[in-house]
Amino acid sequence: MFPLRDNVPTRSFPFVTVGLIAANVAVWLLELNGTPAQADIYRYGYYPCTVDGPCLSPPIPAGVELLPSWQAAFTSMFMHADWLHLIGNMVFLWIFGNNVEDAMGHARFLAWYVAAGLAAIAAQTTVTLWFAGPVAASIPNVGASGAIAGVLGAYLLLYPGASILTLFGWVPLEVPALLFLGFWFLFQLWLGSFGLLEPQSGGGVAFFAHIGGFVFGMVTVFLVAKRRAKLRYR
Repeated sequence: MFPLRDNVPTRSFPFVTVGLIAANVAVWLLELNGTPAQADIYRYGYYPCTVDGPCLSPPIPAGVELLPSWQAAFTSMFMHADWLHLIGNMVFLWIFGNNVEDAMGHARFLAWYVAAGLAAIAAQTTVTLWFAGPVAASIPNVGASGAIAGVLGAYLLLYPGASILTLFGWVPLEVPALLFLGFWFLFQLWLGSFGLLEPQSGGGVAFFAHIGGFVFGMVTVFLVAKRRAKLRYR
């Protein structure tokens, strides 16, 4: 289930959303040049163990100097593991971010987006340290999906009546935003809960970052949004 577009027009150009996409792409291109991308992930990724150790080697390669947790929380938000990781996140950010930015205003949206990313990291860190142990806490977390999950949570409450053109396999179908995003969130809950019981089944995905970001978006959106959505979609 992959979104292609929504039907909600914006009232202003989404400068921040475009800038965030450009920043993520630029960082990825930097990852591809010079040192191997995997080395950059180990260097600039976020490690829950830096909050409450120990940090173990392995899985951290010998000689890697970890950034302080507060610094890595920001750098990790703009890093990705591969092209699919990047493209998937940027498609979600474009489709849903431009409308949330339109509701919040540019400056508020930028500050809120970063806060959503930090909330997502905090949620994943808490779950990892409490349930997963020091080995899992020593694996780097990277990606914009936690912050983007916050965008999805905000969009759900701002535009529940929107229509999302969604690719099911190779078949495009229009589904309500409430159904698309509600299913997305429940899917993250299911996979995250299953991952607690079978840690190796998660495929390296930080599901609780998605859950934490989504909940943050829902809880805070109307504290930040300057205007509600009009029910006049194109």
